[in-house]
Amino acid sequence: MSLVIRTLSDQLVSLVRDRILSGKVLPNSPIRQDALAGELGISKIPLREALARLEEEGLVQSQANRGFFVRELSAAEAEEVYALRLKLEPDAITMAAEHATAADHQAATDTLATLYQVTDAGGEGVGAFNRAFHLALLRPSGQVITVNFLERLHVLSERYVRKHLEPMGRDERANEEHRQMLDAWLNKDLGTLHDLTAAHIQKTLDDLNHQLAAAE
Repeated sequence: MSLVIRTLSDQLVSLVRDRILSGKVLPNSPIRQDALAGELGISKIPLREALARLEEEGLVQSQANRGFFVRELSAAEAEEVYALRLKLEPDAITMAAEHATAADHQAATDTLATLYQVTDAGGEGVGAFNRAFHLALLRPSGQVITVNFLERLHVLSERYVRKHLEPMGRDERANEEHRQMLDAWLNKDLGTLHDLTAAHIQKTLDDLNHQLAAAE
């Protein structure tokens, strides 16, 4: 039996990360450490440690004498994040399709089904399950370092996924692309899978560039 022990700092990283990714703390908003520490019944020391880790992840930034702020969305960051995904993800996902087991197939299928349910309900969690679906297709690759790096990129992508899905109909289009990717992944249609994955990422980036450029 293995035990997973999460430190207070680990738990705080997850909690604050989830609040940022869910949009509960808006871009360029301050992280009010006194209020958050009081709400959670903790001191500010482990909270500051957690925020420092989130700064390393690229979700927050510290400002001298002002504390931590949620980083703004920007076309430049989106371009960098999605360009890196384009370089790594299509190859990794095809390798994963070659090595995936029946259990991996079931996990990916179940995750997409949940993503459809969350999307139809219009509730919280679309971004999180979008990330979970992509990672379910990636993890069987066996490329631990690449998948860990892509997981960090997907965390950064998640805020942009929320932005991307704002216009009506985008969520249905994205899930149709996910379904096509899953079918190719399950059938080990590697060339089609590679092309579908690259097109899916590129379409999202193109949409974001238009939205963010207009906002900026």
